[in-house]
Amino acid sequence: MKDNVIICVGRQFGSGGHSIAKLLAKRFGAKFYDRELLNLAAKESGFSEKFFEENDEQKGFFRSLFNIDVPYLSESGFYGNKFSQQGLFEFQCDAIRSAVKEGSCVFVGRCADYVLRDDPNIVSVFISADITDRVVRVMQRGKDCSEESAKKIICDKEGERSSYYNYYTGKKWGDAASYDLCINSSILGIDATEEIVAEFIKRRFSL
Repeated sequence: MKDNVIICVGRQFGSGGHSIAKLLAKRFGAKFYDRELLNLAAKESGFSEKFFEENDEQKGFFRSLFNIDVPYLSESGFYGNKFSQQGLFEFQCDAIRSAVKEGSCVFVGRCADYVLRDDPNIVSVFISADITDRVVRVMQRGKDCSEESAKKIICDKEGERSSYYNYYTGKKWGDAASYDLCINSSILGIDATEEIVAEFIKRRFSL
């Protein structure tokens, strides 16, 4: 492959977007970054990975700026001038930019499509799915998760993701205008959807 391929996957909660992204990473020989990105951001910042995990895809990151305990800091410690809402987002941006220097990547969420918007090798995809399928997937993940609980989880998670994405990118999460390709995984299923996305990417970059 002549150039690195950078695939950014946005997804509705329970849409199978994570699975599709992993299949794409395998197909294109790319490194996969979902929660793995949090570890990179932690290394960039000096904060512990736990801090990024608890504020993952949260608008503004800081839930309680003046109540951050010492355990949230890594051994290196960090109280520099980037200790702010925007600062933590920038650390994650730095981690994304560092990752693409290593080769082809597949990123799941975290505004990677916006961070890398000027890169000529990027393609952005949004995976949606019918609510019935998403509810079933969420119920399968959680032990004793009812249909009502699953719907609430979906609503809460998507509220967080959309607020985060809209806040930092100035675009609209899930809107077709924000991505190169939007596709409903319920129509053909996970595997066939991944094949269609892969074919789109191949044509996009003449691979």
